[in-house]
Amino acid sequence: MMHMVAKLHYESDMSQVDIARKLGVSTATISRLLNKARAAGIIRIEVIDLTSPEDMTVGLIERLGLKTAAVVDAPPTNVLSSLATPLAGILQQAKLGSGSVVGIGWGRAIREVTLAGLPRLPGILTVALNGGMQQAAAHFQINEFVRLAAEHMEGTPYFLHAPYISSPELRDAFLADRSVQSIISLWNRLDVAIVGIGLTHAPKPSESTTATLDEQALSQAAGDVLRHYVTQSGEVLHWEGEERMIAASPDQLRRTPLTIGVAATPEKAPGIIGAVRSGMINALVTDVNTAQAILDLLPEG
Repeated sequence: MMHMVAKLHYESDMSQVDIARKLGVSTATISRLLNKARAAGIIRIEVIDLTSPEDMTVGLIERLGLKTAAVVDAPPTNVLSSLATPLAGILQQAKLGSGSVVGIGWGRAIREVTLAGLPRLPGILTVALNGGMQQAAAHFQINEFVRLAAEHMEGTPYFLHAPYISSPELRDAFLADRSVQSIISLWNRLDVAIVGIGLTHAPKPSESTTATLDEQALSQAAGDVLRHYVTQSGEVLHWEGEERMIAASPDQLRRTPLTIGVAATPEKAPGIIGAVRSGMINALVTDVNTAQAILDLLPEG
């Protein structure tokens, strides 16, 4: 009887009341039989995910106007390093050769993908896209990411031994140095840039931040690329102190044929959208949760 009740309810789409009338029993009896059928495994209810990573990838490309994208269904404990494989695929498809220039940014995602490994592309030049910071945190060690990327790809690293922000006088002195000039000149002939997308830098209560007071004051910012702040609509926000930065400019990123944003945090969705709309990134590697957060913020069509 349990099988019959299950078939009538789920295959014939009969209500429990109609089944009770048909079989001459109470609706309470039908409800108990259906519960027993579920417990016995006769009835299995599955919630089907109708949006695959491949569908999300297509959706991001079409709705953001990206050149390319990759979305991965990554395990919660290993999200950022899981982005290394799809990033490698995009780099391999970029037709890079000996002498091609790959710019490397900073951040947790960039650190994880460079640690996980990048594809073998002999003769590649890897270059830091911004100066460093006097911070011990691993995700700020941009020259180490440049070294690791070159090691994995069998290329040549170009390090930038200068602070990302300093006094005007010190910045001018660094920019006048020939070795620094030779590094930042590579920003004008980038073939690929690999950058993270930052969250806004206003600190939470009792939380420290590496951002300057001017950066923290950017209340309209949705995120940043190399500390170039953007709104969700793609407007680049100028702030007092940005002229003291040593970093590839928004225009240099826009002129780069392939600028890949690497990020996997749903809270970064507004910043990712803003970075794309600003033109500073034109490709994206992310996970399904972040992709869904982005798609939820975008209009259909």
